Amino acid sequence: MTTTTTPSRGRRRAPTRMKRAADKAAALQKPRVILALLLLLALTSVMLLDGYLRAEVGGDQRVRTGAGAGEVPDKVLDGGPILTFQGGQAKTVSVPDKTIALTFDDGPNPTWTPKVLKILEEYDVPGTFFVVGSMVSRYPGIVKTMVEQGNEVGIHTFTHVDLSYQSDARVDREMQQTQLALAGAAGITTTLFRAPYSSETDAIDNYSWPVYKELGADGYTSVFVDTDSDDWKKPGVSKIIKWATPDDDEGASVLFHDAGGERSQTIKALPTYIKKMKAKGYTFTTISGVLEDQSTGQNAGTQNAGTQDTGTQNAGAAGASGQRSAGQQPGGVPGGEGTGTGTGYGNGNGIGNAEGGSGAETARNPLQAAHREATGLTLYEGKALIGAVALAEWTVPALSVGLMVVGVAVMGRFGMMLILARRHYRLRNKRRFSWGPTITRPVSVIVPAYNEKECIANTLQSLAQSTHPIEIIVVDDGSTDGTSEIARDAAASLGMRNVRVVRQENAGKPAALNNGVRNASYDIVIMMDGDTVFEPDAVHQLVQPFADPKVGAVAGNAKVGNRNTVIGAWQHIEYVMGFNLDRRMYDLLRCMPTIPGAIGAFRRDAVLEVGGMSEDTLAEDTDITIAMHRAGWQVVYQEHAKAWTEAPGSLKQLWSQRYRWSYGTMQALWKHRKSLTDKGPSGRFGRVGMPLVVLFQIVTPVFAPLIDVFTVYSMIFVDFQAALLAWFAVLGIQLACAAYAFRLDREKYRYLLMMPLQQLAYRQMMYLVLIHSCITALTGGRLRWQKLKRTGEVGTPAGVSG
Repeated sequence: MTTTTTPSRGRRRAPTRMKRAADKAAALQKPRVILALLLLLALTSVMLLDGYLRAEVGGDQRVRTGAGAGEVPDKVLDGGPILTFQGGQAKTVSVPDKTIALTFDDGPNPTWTPKVLKILEEYDVPGTFFVVGSMVSRYPGIVKTMVEQGNEVGIHTFTHVDLSYQSDARVDREMQQTQLALAGAAGITTTLFRAPYSSETDAIDNYSWPVYKELGADGYTSVFVDTDSDDWKKPGVSKIIKWATPDDDEGASVLFHDAGGERSQTIKALPTYIKKMKAKGYTFTTISGVLEDQSTGQNAGTQNAGTQDTGTQNAGAAGASGQRSAGQQPGGVPGGEGTGTGTGYGNGNGIGNAEGGSGAETARNPLQAAHREATGLTLYEGKALIGAVALAEWTVPALSVGLMVVGVAVMGRFGMMLILARRHYRLRNKRRFSWGPTITRPVSVIVPAYNEKECIANTLQSLAQSTHPIEIIVVDDGSTDGTSEIARDAAASLGMRNVRVVRQENAGKPAALNNGVRNASYDIVIMMDGDTVFEPDAVHQLVQPFADPKVGAVAGNAKVGNRNTVIGAWQHIEYVMGFNLDRRMYDLLRCMPTIPGAIGAFRRDAVLEVGGMSEDTLAEDTDITIAMHRAGWQVVYQEHAKAWTEAPGSLKQLWSQRYRWSYGTMQALWKHRKSLTDKGPSGRFGRVGMPLVVLFQIVTPVFAPLIDVFTVYSMIFVDFQAALLAWFAVLGIQLACAAYAFRLDREKYRYLLMMPLQQLAYRQMMYLVLIHSCITALTGGRLRWQKLKRTGEVGTPAGVSG
């Protein structure tokens, strides 16, 4: 055994510069981690917003049934369809004879609402649309057209829920969110309200009555129906027309639907219904129009038509003549200003139009007197809501397309791995298969070591059992823990005369490997990590492919030694399924992207030909592998050459290692990007290997979280059982692939019990690591080589073979 000291060659960096670089890198990483988390949070928020907006709107039927109505005044139960609370007292207003207040619920809908609006415009008929806030935020243009056409708008809650079930805070939120949606869509708020699942006033019960009283106190006018077309039942055009026709020339608030389901029968019935009612002498108006007619029918315009009380101020939901108190708004209406002057119905302290307001156009139309101009913060918040929804409406479909692409890529990868891995296994394990004449000549084993005091003795002990003649070169890269002394003592105690310890100033792993190559005595060099132990026949198996003169490098079979922990078991599954199945596939396609640092072999001349191990990237193993391909050498996988490596033992170390791997791979691919246009062997890797690596190791993993995101999304907002079954189906496919990989590598199946948990936790972490690496690459960050903390728990192969 000999010991030499070699000054570091190549680029030398003073410790102070390295420290400054490390400090700078550490300072830059925190913002990038925060940026990655913010992107994840933004995606989650967009998905939640989209799911919230897409809550299903069902048929108009009561959710709560069988409730009493003892607390509801008889005059309300027996009154008209318009309920106001003047001076805190409940009052109802009926629709005058020969008058129809045409109302529509559950919209807007991009298919049916425009058709309804076209019919109303064609027959010069106004309507009152009670809109769902979530639909307004998704289709703001329809609502804007609705208002500009002269129709009136009311609130039908934001998510179409039965408010009698909800807390006061939820009720306020439903109203405020819908007001914001209206502000963003059409620049207005409104004082009209119709509860989902409501019908006539005699259906008000003790559960819903407090809601109407609370909203009335906030200045809202609640609207019910006299005549229900029941078009949501799809009974046929003739029945819809019949059921929507009032008896005995009475006036009525008539209910149709422009959304909430398939409405072709409504579209066919509506023109016939309008013509029929006009022929019978009916006129059409809005809810505000009804209130205006009642108001102007009273002496001096100050008495409430259809009510018993007198002397009540008509400041309310629908007036269009007379003075209002300036700037007052109903509670639950988020801001906004009144629009002109007018007289209407409502409580005396709430629903007023600002005198001389900028919304004079709205005030001139008494059929839209319930509208208020949205200004200030309300308008901006509404625009922001519409913008956020528009982003969600664009993002989620785009992600859906991405999900399909990822799904196809993932399934395609599984299919390719299974087919090609099986072919590879059968080809390499044939009795007559041979690389050529058996190689028995000595080879050099290079062990770069930096502060490996826990592991270096075990590494040398495993090499001492090698069945192939070797020389061992331990390159101590400026260790400060006595690594070289431990290596020298271990070699002496084992009686190893074939060990040389070369010391150099700390210059990084690539420089240490290059130093080892320069000091190697033989034409084949084995490169391994200082924490790795070889099986006795690993070197012999690893060098046999060099019997083929076209082979320039060989990748061995790296296995996780510390697999008896949860994190270790997860990595064990990944090594067997991901890395080794991948290598079988890439081997057959002749585009192996990476020779593992734990166990790889090279022709010494080939390494020197491509310039040695480069410091240009953090993944020097991937870098030199691609360089070997471009130089025309074949790179193959030798499954029978097994080495045991110590995987990171904590999540922090695992993150650090995989972050370096991911970022280094991206650096290597970018460095060799010209291979895409090269000819010959370099072009072959560029046009076959590089696209596969980019697709399977970068693009697919980056977007693979979409599978989990959409699974959770579907569980919450679509169909929990179906989404769960789909997730288990994907897990089953992955489990089958993993089981096959374990079979090929003759591994014990018990570790597959950890796979469901791996999919829930470990895989998500790997996704975040890759996203973090992508952000670092896109922002031009640089990392330095990072040393992992070792425990030395991976001993000789005999101790880890189970």
